[in-house]
Amino acid sequence: MAFEVLSNRWDSVLVYILGESGPMRPRALITRIGGISPKVLNEALRRLEYNGLVVRQAYAEAPPRVDYSLTEAGLALLGPIRAMGAWAGRYTEAVLAAQASFAPREDRPHRS
Repeated sequence: MAFEVLSNRWDSVLVYILGESGPMRPRALITRIGGISPKVLNEALRRLEYNGLVVRQAYAEAPPRVDYSLTEAGLALLGPIRAMGAWAGRYTEAVLAAQASFAPREDRPHRS
């Protein structure tokens, strides 16, 4: 279930950012993350909301304001996400070296 819920590349990034920064507006998320379009951000936030990891808080203001924050389930994912980040920090070079030394063959999948 955890892999299914976080299978999109931006979902774990959003959970991490919201966990570190607290409630944020979409524009602030775009600025903080960088490299994510408003459309992709909106899709990811809706997916996280659908899965119960994020809650959307709309305020009756002019102009309208919306904040996103983590639910209890979203907060519970911070530990595993941090552990994955620590693993990546420790083993990225080894993984990249293994990928570089792997001779591509027609019968083996490879990354483009």
